[in-house]
Amino acid sequence: MEKTLLPQITIRGQEFSRLVVGANTINGGSHLSRFTNNQMKRYFTKEQIFSHLRDCEQAGINTWQSSYGNLDLYQEYKDQGGKLQYISLGGETDNEPGNLKKAYASGVSGIAHHGEITDQLFKSGQFNKVKEFCKSVRDTGMLVGVSSHMPDAVELIINENWDVDFFMCCIYERHRTREELKKMMGYVPIPVSEVYLESDPARMFRVMNKTEKPCFAFKILAAGRLCDNQETVEQAFSSTFTQIKNQDAVIVGMYPEYEDQVALNAGYVKKYG
Repeated sequence: MEKTLLPQITIRGQEFSRLVVGANTINGGSHLSRFTNNQMKRYFTKEQIFSHLRDCEQAGINTWQSSYGNLDLYQEYKDQGGKLQYISLGGETDNEPGNLKKAYASGVSGIAHHGEITDQLFKSGQFNKVKEFCKSVRDTGMLVGVSSHMPDAVELIINENWDVDFFMCCIYERHRTREELKKMMGYVPIPVSEVYLESDPARMFRVMNKTEKPCFAFKILAAGRLCDNQETVEQAFSSTFTQIKNQDAVIVGMYPEYEDQVALNAGYVKKYG
């Protein structure tokens, strides 16, 4: 079967498909419930993960975004002939020098400072630690990125012109505190830890368009909350590609047990991207 071609972006001479496969589903992190997490872990055996990645390749996806925890799996996948590139999250462990060395040795294309940690450091006034991490990644020769769920954090980096190559931007600021939610809405919804507001994507898209640097938008399907039918899925892809730059891409975790989400999502990127 001939491999499908998808639109691509370029970062420092490296080409990345505008659809990147994410890892939350593979890792059993649904952001929905522990029951969904367990279902995903049951489905994604090692053999199924490799099959999924090969399907992504066939659909024209050329990059997998994950973390240090899957580096051994990535190496095994490559040893079996896998061709996907790898973008890793970093900055969340005490063994960063060792992890960066291992990532480089594994052929990782780029490292983005982990969004959860980025946001914590931004809120606590320790944002310089993110900048120092970026410098350590730059020294390895890998591409340098920062991931965040907060438009304000991304905007600060843009305004200060940090030495980064790309951003990973969650289009929903999903982890506001109880106090922040109460101030915004007058009440606190349940669950507090995973609140997705309809008004959030436009805020992040505005910031993404303030920089010429490529951005990877993620959680464009609100961590599965827009996946009840293909009409809302397609609308999410259409809306996202309408509002991001031509040099931007999307990261989407996929769970293909009940439908061919790889082919469906690749089709939307060909149509709108």
